[in-house]
Amino acid sequence: MSVLYTSSPSVWGDKLRRLNTHVRCKHLTFPGNAHGVKKKRKWIPEHKIFEGSVNEGQGFAFKRKQKVKHEYNKLLRKKKNSESKQLYKEEYPEHLRHLYMAEEEKLKHEAWTNRMNRTMQRMKGQKKREVTDDDTAGQQTETADQDANVAGSSGLTDSMHDSTTASEKESLPISNRMRKKMAKKTSYQKTKEEFESVIEKRRKKKEEYLKNKQQREEAIQRYKQKKMETFQMLSKKTKRGQPNLNLQLEYLLQKIQGTEN
Repeated sequence: MSVLYTSSPSVWGDKLRRLNTHVRCKHLTFPGNAHGVKKKRKWIPEHKIFEGSVNEGQGFAFKRKQKVKHEYNKLLRKKKNSESKQLYKEEYPEHLRHLYMAEEEKLKHEAWTNRMNRTMQRMKGQKKREVTDDDTAGQQTETADQDANVAGSSGLTDSMHDSTTASEKESLPISNRMRKKMAKKTSYQKTKEEFESVIEKRRKKKEEYLKNKQQREEAIQRYKQKKMETFQMLSKKTKRGQPNLNLQLEYLLQKIQGTEN
């Protein structure tokens, strides 16, 4: 009995509380956690209804504002799409619908046939031009072996052929859209031209650099040669081993005359 009353009741209470918490945590399981590890949660004070604030960064009011803005943009997009659909919609009266539809099909067919005719005419014109080019080339080779008179007559026929091909080319109908398309350069052509211009600039720059380098080297070579000649002239000595003052005076005189000129 003496062993039971050795420790105070507060100590026993602490032990029991510790034991109860250990047992609870041991048998506690969480969904989605196989190892029984408790997932960390962000601590939020009890007086706060929403997460975050303006001071803490993206607050609840800002979130609600963004949500309202997003919903408003969605409504605007829906309205815009519905208006665009209504713009391109054609409504016909029921008792005349078949007539309108037949007229529309007829116009489409006419446009398609006109387009095909234009392409066929263009292809025929290209074939004719190729044939005429071959004929003119053959005639030129034949007339090279003949006399001058025959050559003159063949030149007249060539000019007539060229005029006929030019008139055929002008008579072929080409739409403005096709003309613009033919005149307009593709992105590949633009990039190719830019690349070629860059290469040309680099080539010119390199040539200029090499030319300047050669001129500079030649000038340095001439300067060194002149210096060496003057040094050899001034370093000449007399028979007794003394410097030749006559040569030095002559050199100074030439220098003075050069500055005066």
